[in-house]
Amino acid sequence: MMSDTPRIRRAPLWPTAAAAWAASTVTLLTAVLISLPVSAQDAGTLAPHDIEQFLLTAEIVHARPIGKGVTKPWRLTLSDGRITHDAAFQSIETRKDVARVGRRTELMFADSYHFNIAAYRLARLLGLTDMVPTAVERRWNGRIGALTWWIDAAWDESDRKAQQLRPPDIQAWSAQLYRMVVFSELVYDTDRNDGNILYTADWRLWMIDFTRAFRIWRELQRPEDLVSNAPLLLERLMALDKRSLTAAMGKHLSSAETDAVLARRDLIVERFRKVAALGASGKHTRATP
Repeated sequence: MMSDTPRIRRAPLWPTAAAAWAASTVTLLTAVLISLPVSAQDAGTLAPHDIEQFLLTAEIVHARPIGKGVTKPWRLTLSDGRITHDAAFQSIETRKDVARVGRRTELMFADSYHFNIAAYRLARLLGLTDMVPTAVERRWNGRIGALTWWIDAAWDESDRKAQQLRPPDIQAWSAQLYRMVVFSELVYDTDRNDGNILYTADWRLWMIDFTRAFRIWRELQRPEDLVSNAPLLLERLMALDKRSLTAAMGKHLSSAETDAVLARRDLIVERFRKVAALGASGKHTRATP
């Protein structure tokens, strides 16, 4: 006999259990993914500001001497629990009125970790952080120095020459080389040797080690190398002034060193304008972005 009482139809238990299982699995997978170290490729996509914070705050978990270079740099491994990446540490701070450097005598000689940080900050102002690695000041092992994001290079310029390697995009490579020339003149880099020019596997050029840059001389080393007009870089160079440059450099450049940068900037701008004028007059000149 059938009852007149409405029968309550119960939903089967398996969809609820399945949903709960799926939710818990997603939560677990999310937690695992968050805890996994970020790959080198992912770390390479970090913005300069994020790299600065990582270099300043991540734990130093391993250290070993690089084994080459007169400044005796160290290679440190840093980790914040999610990102693990290496950095170069240099604490050199040598200043002399007169110094013998190779075959030449240099007045007002300086070999300083401060210049690595100054080079990065200047590159940031000029939009060249894709060529100059992020560097910050940090204390390690009782010393204060520059901690610079490690570039996972495929080869340096000496390797490239020895193996006779040529990039697939010659024009893009030439543009990078020219920006390097301009930047080296701006900071009066006296040590831009082949070992300090690195390439990643995608042929991105990186300049490292500026400890012997930022001389106080108000001249260019090789003005004849400035053979192309670079409109975008010219615009950014012209935007530099004493106030903004001093604020960006902080304690890492003296007033005399800052003034020398601006004086060389003026010479570079003048050179660019001459090159542009030659181009306008119909004489051959190259245009570099």
